[in-house]
Amino acid sequence: MRPQLITPGELAPDFELEDVNGRFIRLSSFRGNKPVVLAFLRGFL
Repeated sequence: MRPQLITPGELAPDFELEDVNGRFIRLSSFRGNKPVVLAFLRGFL
């Protein structure tokens, strides 16, 4: 199965991840507030 790619300017699909404090944060909670930069670090912990 190939991953679904998004094009520049297209909204990213909504998802939820756990932050460093153990709280779950949803991407959509930031929509309309400020720009969001996502960094997925491989082998962080």
